Amino acid sequence: MVMVLMCLWLTTLAQTGTWSGKIEVQGMSLPLVFHLNESDATMDSPAQGVRDIPAQIERKAASGVVVRVPSIGATYEGVWLGKQIMGTFKQHGAAFALTLIPGEERLNRPQTPKAPFDYDTEEVTFSNGDAMLSGTLVLPKGCSRQTPVLIMVTGSGLQNRDEELFEHKPFAVLADALAKAGIATLRYDDRGFGKSTGDVVMCTTEDLKNDALAGMTLLRQRFSRVGVLGHSEGGTIALMLAAEGKADFVVSLAGMAISGKELLLWQNRTMLGSAGIPEATVDDYCRLLAEAFDACVANAPIPSADATTLPDALKQNYQGVVKQLQLPYLRHFVALDVRPMLGKITCPVMALNGTKDTQVACDVNLKALRDGLPASQHHCIEAIEGVNHLFQHCTTGATAEYREIEETMSPQVLDAVVQWLKQR
Repeated sequence: MVMVLMCLWLTTLAQTGTWSGKIEVQGMSLPLVFHLNESDATMDSPAQGVRDIPAQIERKAASGVVVRVPSIGATYEGVWLGKQIMGTFKQHGAAFALTLIPGEERLNRPQTPKAPFDYDTEEVTFSNGDAMLSGTLVLPKGCSRQTPVLIMVTGSGLQNRDEELFEHKPFAVLADALAKAGIATLRYDDRGFGKSTGDVVMCTTEDLKNDALAGMTLLRQRFSRVGVLGHSEGGTIALMLAAEGKADFVVSLAGMAISGKELLLWQNRTMLGSAGIPEATVDDYCRLLAEAFDACVANAPIPSADATTLPDALKQNYQGVVKQLQLPYLRHFVALDVRPMLGKITCPVMALNGTKDTQVACDVNLKALRDGLPASQHHCIEAIEGVNHLFQHCTTGATAEYREIEETMSPQVLDAVVQWLKQR
């Protein structure tokens, strides 16, 4: 009996500490990290900038371990095999093989700013209805009411104030470069994420725009010139705020200027084509998607995929889209089109898109801006050669490359943004 208890104690001790592994999600490797103690645990998703999510740990006979993460509806169940824990990670009905090994991989991100900083920072909060947004205000040396300031708006999906992805922190890098050039910034955690609160299930891009507007209202109490810098969906929000006359200048990085329907169809064509799906099958799937989007906008019944000859995998994917179309966010996004608003914009606009962007098409979105914005010598609408959606120099632009690239953001892009703002 003593020997059995001793073996169980040694097994428990061996399973403690930090363990990490990767799951494959839509062609990308997503690292997960578990910090296992004797009676409790936490989980990190470094790629999303999420750390210390509370978890519950249960140890079973035969070296089994179960980690439950209630806040995200996830469970990991595995078996300790000495140098690794082999098991399955489950979340919202999806299951992924996940093998954990001791320790945590540290990625090299040389552009991430490191203290001490030659500028000041303040923690601030502001509210939009029931949403309380928490952010970091960066103040250059000698900051005054005449210092230009930008609110920074992240892309789609829940992200922290640094817009962290795969341990890249592009908004921290941008804020650092701007502060050194004498430009203040406010970046904040998305509603319902990080230190911010607010509903994320029923919200739309309009709500996210109003979150940013609430931050601008805070900034106008201290600054005379307030602009918006947005990435991806945040770039679209920047244009929306400019069209409403709320911004003194805007910077759109990889922003969408066509409709949400057009963008999503292009994304699906690009993704399926790169996956080797036959062109005829891609055409059939995108035709069905277009019909679903049109039905959604018209508040009509959404067509079924049952009678189609699509592969089962695409039918299953389509069912996932249909479920998302029941929620306000995607219904609103599909119908969103900023082109009719562009003619109302009177402030200077900088819009940059990467030629290797596989998430927001470069040429068609820049063309929409050139055609729709009132003529002005102050606008800067440019394609940046050889960079992806994150403005990293890349090989193909595929999302799978994001994690492996050490560069967080092209120095050329950082310099272009700084110089354009200084001229304004």
